[in-house]
Amino acid sequence: MKTKLLSTFAFLCALASFSQIKGTVTDNKNQPLPFVNIYIENTFTGTTSNEEGNYELNITEPKNYTVVFQFLGYKTVKKNVGITSFPFTLDAVMTTEEISLNEVVINSEENPANKIIRAAIAKRKENLEKISGYKADFYSRGLIRIKEAPEKFLGQEIGDLGGGLDSTRSGVIYLSETISKLEYLRPHKLKEKILASKVSGDDNGFSFNKAIDVEYDLYEKTIELGNQIISPIANNAFGYYRYKLEGVFYDDRSNLINKIKVTPRRENDPVFEGFIYIVEDQWTIYAAELDITGIQAKIPAIDKIRITQNYSFSEEGNIWAKISQNVDLKYGILGIKGDGRFTAVYSNYLFNTGLTRKDFTREIVSFAAEANKKDSTFWSVIRPVPLTVEEITDYVKKDSIQILRESKTYQDSVDTVNNKFKLGNIIGGYTYNNSYENWSAGISSPIEAISFNTVQGWNANVGAFYRKSYDDYNRFFSINGNINYAFSEDRLRGTVSATYKFNNESRPFLTVSGGVIAQQFNSSDPISKSINTGFSLFSEQNFLKIYENSYVQASYSNELFNGFRMTSSLSYQRRKALFNTTDQAWYPQDDRDYTSNNPLDETAYGIAPFETHNIIKLNVSARINFAQNYLSYPDGKYNIPNSKYPTLFVAYEKGLSSSVDDYNFDQVRLRITQGLNVADKGRFRYNLKAGKFFNADDISFVDYQHFNGNQTNFGESSYLNVFNNLPYYTASTNDSYLEMHAEHDFNGFLLGKLPLLKKLNFNLIVGAHALATPDNNPYQEYTVGLDNIGWGKFRFLRLDYVRSYQSGFQSDAIIFGLKFF
Repeated sequence: MKTKLLSTFAFLCALASFSQIKGTVTDNKNQPLPFVNIYIENTFTGTTSNEEGNYELNITEPKNYTVVFQFLGYKTVKKNVGITSFPFTLDAVMTTEEISLNEVVINSEENPANKIIRAAIAKRKENLEKISGYKADFYSRGLIRIKEAPEKFLGQEIGDLGGGLDSTRSGVIYLSETISKLEYLRPHKLKEKILASKVSGDDNGFSFNKAIDVEYDLYEKTIELGNQIISPIANNAFGYYRYKLEGVFYDDRSNLINKIKVTPRRENDPVFEGFIYIVEDQWTIYAAELDITGIQAKIPAIDKIRITQNYSFSEEGNIWAKISQNVDLKYGILGIKGDGRFTAVYSNYLFNTGLTRKDFTREIVSFAAEANKKDSTFWSVIRPVPLTVEEITDYVKKDSIQILRESKTYQDSVDTVNNKFKLGNIIGGYTYNNSYENWSAGISSPIEAISFNTVQGWNANVGAFYRKSYDDYNRFFSINGNINYAFSEDRLRGTVSATYKFNNESRPFLTVSGGVIAQQFNSSDPISKSINTGFSLFSEQNFLKIYENSYVQASYSNELFNGFRMTSSLSYQRRKALFNTTDQAWYPQDDRDYTSNNPLDETAYGIAPFETHNIIKLNVSARINFAQNYLSYPDGKYNIPNSKYPTLFVAYEKGLSSSVDDYNFDQVRLRITQGLNVADKGRFRYNLKAGKFFNADDISFVDYQHFNGNQTNFGESSYLNVFNNLPYYTASTNDSYLEMHAEHDFNGFLLGKLPLLKKLNFNLIVGAHALATPDNNPYQEYTVGLDNIGWGKFRFLRLDYVRSYQSGFQSDAIIFGLKFF
């Protein structure tokens, strides 16, 4: 304890010695004021005070300055100082602002707030476009706390979360800082060069605090914050908000500032609640204090988010620009709760500097060399917002124990405890870790993978794995194996695979695998083993159709250049038909029996759907993400698909050297998929597929193009890749085909406006699905459903009504879906 106190004291002394203008901001009762904006008048050189009211303003040239202290709800303070040497101490006392309606002429025919907001909306686009581009310095600090953390979560030991928990199991679990240079070009070009990055307790870590993640521009129509949130000054804002003028006050430039309260018209709409401050006559934003709930943002784990923004005026260019932003959050789910804050400071703006599109590439974040190796001296000089005692303590504590926790002795001792076999491992499997050498091995439990089908009967799987990581997890080697025993067949099958990942930039993978497996004719596995088990035993319906595949395969995948990923595989396969071996059912049905395992004819018991044969399969495919942006971290490249453009998949498949000559074939495939937000109307997604076989008149049914059908009342995975009222194999083809899926989630746009229904917070979803092949009449499905069904934060259910048509109405169905976030 003494050592920790001494380290903290030394850290504080280091901070003090490198400060420039520093001080404390308090109110007239001597209480510290957090998050006060402090800046040099008529510039964008500034900072904010921390939670303890302390601030540091990095000024390097001794001369006369006018330092401005600005804080919502308090009168702006200006102090003229003549500085001859550093550090220079400058404290400030702020008094509350008198906000009143005395200056407002009230017209009983119109709400004065509405008039102000209409003027702000009318000027929104002009104010948005006033800044065509800029360069700026950016500082971000993120802190997340947890309160009274449980010992276990979902049966797993939580531990002390990297040393962040105290005796009450509360404390800081994440603390990091970022110093960056920003370049921005309207409308949506933002480039960030991270000069320094610091993560508490990890001297090799890189902060994920990025400017692009907190770019909340209220002049835009919507703000992306989990959901698409309607701005209080969007063109359609009056359909979502009510406004009330709380009062007015004058700023230090004698501008009249209107404080307007904004409230949602409907409880669960994607909108804010709080205050927005509008400058009279200029109709620009002076500041904002806006709250949103996790329900409104579609982030179930979040209770509430508060965004506080402050703007400053520069006579050069007549521009109001954001100088600080705080994002406060409270979270809680499954017994875990806490809070956090992300502070951002924008300074040293240079506006409209002549940046062009040529100055920007698809790389939107990059790091300077040794960005994560800056010492405490560097941070003491450059950090614009001083650390609080809590933050200093966290840095000192975690940095001191990091050396211990990285030692072989410590990691071996932790592994010794965690590697002990526990009773729960019988059900959940067992993993052995060697943390110091970065490898692990384990075995799965056969209990968690038991299933039933009419071919194998009851069958169980036992899996094993080994994984070794290199270069801080940038590369790895893994081996996976699985053994399956089918009791009714009395048949043992098994597979093994080995994978090597070469790097974390283009992420090349090489996999070699082989074995014997019983797999579905449709390689997409349209029905899960668990659902098939239930339908088989309880209703005597065996939808799962499988064959045996003995194979060896090599596959390789790599991103050849940004947005273009190539995948290829070459395999040798021996396919063999399988037949039912059991008719066991817990509740036999008088009106039906199990169907055969022949997907071509459910009555063809003992008749194989194809000849036993050998074949070589070649697959080459490419995925193209158009205009893909990416983050260049020192430990890897992280891609960000651009939702403005679709993703294109192109593939070629060839079957050759088959032991049955007719089974050789060629196929080309094309797929286009995209999801895009439609302003405040929700989200539209589509998935289009097309393909064509060549020389495939008599190929094996295994190689047909199969479409994901559904003969149960349970939806699985994405509804954009399934026909929920189509039998599994009735539309399979060896010719050309066109498959189309589209869905629109209104995300509360319609139901949120209906009395009573809006309180349920359900989402209306409509969909259309179509399939065309030469041998069948066109097939269509139309769906209407409710999503986000549940209680409180637990909304995992979806319910759809489906109607199908093929030369007229075919049938309808109700589909129950389950999803997890």
